[in-house]
Amino acid sequence: MKKHYWLLSGLAALMLAGCSSDEESKTAEEASAEAPESTEVMEEGQTKQTEPLVVYLNDFDELIEPLFEEASGYDIELVSGNGAEVQSRIEAEKSNPNWDVVWIDGQGSFARWEEDGILLEDISLENETNLNEFGESLVPSSKAFYPTGAHAASVIVYNTNEISAEDAPKTWEDLTNSKYKGVVGMADPAVAAPAYPFVAWFFEDLGMDGGKEFFTKLFDNGTKVYPKNPNVVEALLSGDLKIAALQESNAYKMKQDGEPIEIVWPKEGAPASVRYAAISKETDQEEVAKAFISFLLEKETQEEMISAGTEGYFTSPVKEVASPENRHQEAPLFIADPANAAKNEAEIKEWFADQSVQ
Repeated sequence: MKKHYWLLSGLAALMLAGCSSDEESKTAEEASAEAPESTEVMEEGQTKQTEPLVVYLNDFDELIEPLFEEASGYDIELVSGNGAEVQSRIEAEKSNPNWDVVWIDGQGSFARWEEDGILLEDISLENETNLNEFGESLVPSSKAFYPTGAHAASVIVYNTNEISAEDAPKTWEDLTNSKYKGVVGMADPAVAAPAYPFVAWFFEDLGMDGGKEFFTKLFDNGTKVYPKNPNVVEALLSGDLKIAALQESNAYKMKQDGEPIEIVWPKEGAPASVRYAAISKETDQEEVAKAFISFLLEKETQEEMISAGTEGYFTSPVKEVASPENRHQEAPLFIADPANAAKNEAEIKEWFADQSVQ
């Protein structure tokens, strides 16, 4: 198994360039002996592999590789990056994809890729019957992508040293209240991949004009926009913000770290980002790719992911899989329609980019 990370720091590059002479002098035979072998002989009924299955993903890379390889006997090669990086890479490779499976957050991207004709459709999975009612509702009619979880793209977080529980906002509309002027922040949907599903729901629920009106009220009230969710976390910690619309994994990480914040699930619910998995139409490992996605829908796999840390704060699409105990057990999630989110993505992101310039 090989694992690639797209961003390599200058320091890391220097370290790689400064490998010891012992390493450089290894014979071809020694290097070959240390290299992982492709899976040539499989169990009865399995597809023979001549090369690893390439999976583009943005989370769970440390966890999923050993679990899948041990359970299946197949080899996988993980290419990991944040959501925006994965999306950019797939867009750049449209005519010559280097991936077999993509597994990331963001329903709008999958709908766009489906429309572009780069995804395999009518996928039939062995574990499709494991889906609960929520999971079934998230599968498109084309069966071009399958859900493996959904989390709040943003919940409301406030600094308990600055704001009391009584004075804290309870709804998204509350963030436009003048008493919160200049102390609210959020991630930029034109930059941060998880932030787009958050705003996409408002533009779907309120309409394009209504969505612009809502966010204009936020901006007029001094709401600050940061490039990504980690920047929002830093602003909360530094005191630049007192309240934020923050991705729930970041919010629960702050709670786990003992930071003075509290999480509010708005009364009307929280817009969600759905983590989907899909297969490249150009793959020559269709059966292995299906086996991988089917593995993600195993109850045991889902439970492993939920127990893995802050990324495990999600609502499972699989039967009899519970969320972490300290998470809202009936987390009210709103799912922006993937096709609608894809259709309006360029206009919405352009509008946000224009607001940041003003």
